[in-house]
Amino acid sequence: MRRSLTILLILFAAAAYTPLCAQSLDAFKERLAAPVVSDAAFGTAKVTVREYGDAEHAVNEASRAGARLRFPGYRVCIFFDNGQDARAGAIAAKQLFEENYPGIKVYMVYENPYFKVAVGDCLTSEEAIILKGRVSSAFPKAFVKNETLSIADLLN
Repeated sequence: MRRSLTILLILFAAAAYTPLCAQSLDAFKERLAAPVVSDAAFGTAKVTVREYGDAEHAVNEASRAGARLRFPGYRVCIFFDNGQDARAGAIAAKQLFEENYPGIKVYMVYENPYFKVAVGDCLTSEEAIILKGRVSSAFPKAFVKNETLSIADLLN
């Protein structure tokens, strides 16, 4: 009994000591590159997988470039409410702003439980303060808030 327990522990330790490479990218590539014997009844198929040398570099560059497409900015919040009529108020605020200030972007969002309407895409706080001053006659409760902007927001 003791001998079989010792052998079992040695086998278990040997199995635990071997490196687990089934989850690595290289092992996955090897499995994809290995030929597969197919059944003759279904015909034969051959798949060849090639990874070009610059593919990894291109993916890394694209992921870094995507991170640079977002940056801190500011918007002026003209409506912020979670009451019973908040949706109707947000729609009314958006329409009023679009009528009085054409050419300035309006963003209406619902972040549970608040309806929010924010305007403008400002790169600096000074620009946002100037915009707030322009809209404060129609929206006296407007305030400047931090926002994460994207290149797409500025281009559209």
